[in-house]
Amino acid sequence: MTIANINPAMLSWSRERAGFTLEKLAQKCGISLERLQEWESGQQPLTFNQAMAFAGKVHVPFGYLFLPHPPDEQLPIPDLRTIGSKGPLRPSAELIDLLKVMLMRQEWYRDYLQQQLIAAPNISGRFTVGSSANAIVEDMRHKLNLPAHPTRGTWESYYNELIKRIEDLGILVMRAPYLSHHTRPFNVDEFRGFAIADDFAPIIFINHADTPGARLFTLIHELGHIWIGQSGVSDGGTSTHRQEEILCNAVAAEFLVPASEFLSLWNTYKENWRENLAPLEGHFHVSCWVIARRALTLQLISHEDYQQFIQEQKLAHQQRSKNDSGGPSYFRTKKAQISPSFSRAVLSQALSGQMLLREASDLLDGMQPSRLSKFAEEMGL
Repeated sequence: MTIANINPAMLSWSRERAGFTLEKLAQKCGISLERLQEWESGQQPLTFNQAMAFAGKVHVPFGYLFLPHPPDEQLPIPDLRTIGSKGPLRPSAELIDLLKVMLMRQEWYRDYLQQQLIAAPNISGRFTVGSSANAIVEDMRHKLNLPAHPTRGTWESYYNELIKRIEDLGILVMRAPYLSHHTRPFNVDEFRGFAIADDFAPIIFINHADTPGARLFTLIHELGHIWIGQSGVSDGGTSTHRQEEILCNAVAAEFLVPASEFLSLWNTYKENWRENLAPLEGHFHVSCWVIARRALTLQLISHEDYQQFIQEQKLAHQQRSKNDSGGPSYFRTKKAQISPSFSRAVLSQALSGQMLLREASDLLDGMQPSRLSKFAEEMGL
């Protein structure tokens, strides 16, 4: 057996980067806790096969294990998350890898549009961070062809309708609760979404590990980032001091729940402020999460009231997720997670022989080449 001359300190770093405890990783690797501790302390060397398997379990390139020091991993787009004890001190492996995937997709789609001589959508950077929220909202409504008081339907249908209209503008909307597989879930406390501005292929990503009611606000918040042409990762914090986040929060709030209309309907005389939620949810067809957030921004409820309500919503969502054993088919799931515009472009190139099936597989979340034809049927191609 050939011994791999790795740096044992990189084993500990890789495990912590992936968010595993010693016990959890030992179980995942099928070894004893004592053996893993011996590896990390350098008391027991690893063979090449063992080291390669370890790298796969913690999702790092094999070469990282030979480095003298851990690499300084920075997010490839601005980190706009709230500074404080709330979020992780460093980006998770899932977030870093997700951004790499999204940037790869963006680069491919930009090249595809240019090869097809498709004009840029001219959406990114229409306004600046110094613009007013009301002006941005008015322009968004004009571009999306939505009146000030649209017929919204249920908030779930409103969410899907907005995604369709945003896609029609040339903005790719991606959404998922995990990276490729449920064994790599996203952490809502780390990020709720992000936007990657671009002249040709702007991208919005929504963390679907979040409560369903919060996703609509995140969607419009990230759309605001595209409108001002500023990329960034957001955690949806209400106490942010960053100008971009304050503006995009204001845009999302005014777009979904216009202040003048909201104030005319809010009943300050109700014994419990939560009694306002159901009727206003029915009126605006947004979730009670969005209603509560709007009440906070208009200083109708305290920050403590809001945080308690949101915590209850998170716990209820976690419980529902545990009890939900069913779900859509594999192809319907991928159809929802990956931008339809992007999926159709990749599939059309792959099935016409203009790109390798292996490349298409990489772009479509590792989908097996044998499944591409079936996915094309699901996409209506």
